[in-house]
Amino acid sequence: MKKISVLLLFTLTALSLAACGNASSGKDNGEVVVYNWGEYIDPDTIDMFEEETGIRVIYDEFETNEIMYPRVEAGASAYDVVCPSDYMIQKMIQNDLLAELNYDNLPNARENIGAQYWEQSTQFDPGNKYAVPYCWGTVGILYNKTMVDDPVDSWSILWNEKYADNILMQDSVRDAFMVALKLSGCSMNSVDEQELQAARDLLISQKPLIQAYVIDQVRDKMIGNEAAIGVIYSGEAIYTQRENPDLEYVIPKEGTNVWIDSWVIPKNAPNRENAEKFIDFMCRADIALLNFEYITYSTPNDAARELIEDEDIRTSPIAFPDLNAYDHLETYSYLGEEADAVYNELWKEVKSN
Repeated sequence: MKKISVLLLFTLTALSLAACGNASSGKDNGEVVVYNWGEYIDPDTIDMFEEETGIRVIYDEFETNEIMYPRVEAGASAYDVVCPSDYMIQKMIQNDLLAELNYDNLPNARENIGAQYWEQSTQFDPGNKYAVPYCWGTVGILYNKTMVDDPVDSWSILWNEKYADNILMQDSVRDAFMVALKLSGCSMNSVDEQELQAARDLLISQKPLIQAYVIDQVRDKMIGNEAAIGVIYSGEAIYTQRENPDLEYVIPKEGTNVWIDSWVIPKNAPNRENAEKFIDFMCRADIALLNFEYITYSTPNDAARELIEDEDIRTSPIAFPDLNAYDHLETYSYLGEEADAVYNELWKEVKSN
């Protein structure tokens, strides 16, 4: 689940939504309209796709799943390819927003994506009918070895008063509640009212210690030694360690979220054939490698991983952890509108308290 804010790097491809609307001609017109997280693709791969296929890419970006979903649901901008996270894909399937994929047109996806990622995807996409894994990872604790002198193996360190005003939390309702629920020994997909209220109370008790609730800023603040501890996504952790060798990443013993972001095709996509060409191109080993090296988020593309020349990266416990070595790992589920409303209301209470 990529959580980087929209930074429009792609001047070569980033066009206005009006252009997206113009692409909705109802037929294949030599274009493909892609809706993806910010900074979540190597721009060179877009150039390569256009050069090899002659298909023009119209590229748009979103910051969160919750921003993306209503745009796709409304259908005002007819996107051909979208990259949601696991639980949001489940919601889109339930609400009949996605087209089934034709795997005859996706040979690279069939051959290169590892079996374990297809299996994990069945948790939100039974039968792997709608989604092709693009990136995956974990959520954990990033800490500065020169600023933290306690053992870091538990979410509980985020409540340690010694590090007051040096702790960064994710500004995300599900990720924040995941931390509190896991610390309490509960499922991060809990809909139990008492468990959720207890998690809310934990988060409220933590607030005086928090320097900031952030998304992508955790990366920059930790690199710049502006905070001692932060909740971060594993792909971001890889990048931060390149920039600051004093940083370490840990998956807490209480467990965490293992997420997958995947390519999907909306039902109203006007250029479905081009969409499948785009997805399959991104599943080619050399292209998946370029994207991995650019965004540093773990690739589910086994063929691309074999091409990684740096053995330390290819065998990195952050980029490619042995998930069997950890307990209480879960993937987010879509909990339904009623549960979403409860989470959002409790999160408002945390933020406003």
